[in-house]
Amino acid sequence: MDAGLRGDNQPMAFPCSPYDEIDGLIYFPRMCDKIRLHQRGELPQDYHANLGSGMDLWTCQFLGVDYEGLAEQVRAGADDEMTLIWARRHGVARPDHEFAWWSAYMRTRGFRDDLAERLDQRKKESGFEDRRDIQTFMDYIDADEGR
Repeated sequence: MDAGLRGDNQPMAFPCSPYDEIDGLIYFPRMCDKIRLHQRGELPQDYHANLGSGMDLWTCQFLGVDYEGLAEQVRAGADDEMTLIWARRHGVARPDHEFAWWSAYMRTRGFRDDLAERLDQRKKESGFEDRRDIQTFMDYIDADEGR
């Protein structure tokens, strides 16, 4: 996928990999990155409809915080670490083993689960149907964004 250009012919930017993590929390940096890119007008249009849903929503649900509340922190200038501190103060306390479960869950979405057919469809739409290395949605996202 080509990130494209903004209206002023400046390049759009992809958020960081969904595999990126902070303090044992996978995907969180990507969610924050998407919010920042959107605020600056650099997030590709195709990503706008899913802000706050899908993996963003699942991450906020796991943390026990509202997406808009978290997004407000990011838009106000909080870095990933400060945003995570805010989420931990306002959300649900989780033991370390739940973070391990969460990471395993997120890393394997699309692999022989309820999203497997959707992943196959997305791979076909992107010309990746023969890519055996793409087995999860995180794999797909990285491939689609050229990583």
